[in-house]
Amino acid sequence: MTFTTAALCDAYSGKDHFQIAESLFMSFGGNAMFSGQITTLKTFEDNVLVKSILEEKVQNRVLVIDGGGSHRCALIDANLAAMAIENGWQGIVIYGCLRNADIIETMPIGIRALHTHPLKSHKKDHGDRDLLVSFAGVNFKKDYYLYADSDGIIVSATILS
Repeated sequence: MTFTTAALCDAYSGKDHFQIAESLFMSFGGNAMFSGQITTLKTFEDNVLVKSILEEKVQNRVLVIDGGGSHRCALIDANLAAMAIENGWQGIVIYGCLRNADIIETMPIGIRALHTHPLKSHKKDHGDRDLLVSFAGVNFKKDYYLYADSDGIIVSATILS
């Protein structure tokens, strides 16, 4: 699918078809543009469930992680990004941090995160999957559609074309 978030905004503005995320995120990975249906995860400084979800084979999905906005550790690293690519994930949005940014930058995946942090996360196996998560002024719901490019992130209940 070819799109730009600017063109989607032009086509659907004023029709309540989508939400636009606040510009909080830095872009990582080799794919600045990505889209797909959302899978959500709410966790705090713990990436056990992140790994478990990224181990699943999927088609055209984006993992949205509500990491509570923590800047104290990373929820994604190069190994998890490689696993995501291998299993068909189109992208990851992290309300938190990642590490191994220089390696991830060379990988064919789109990732948005608040920042980088060198410390790995805890391993407590806490979190909730497929719940509504809200951050950056957007409600992210399972199976909604996410579109991301260099201009921003859009979320819609339906496919935008």
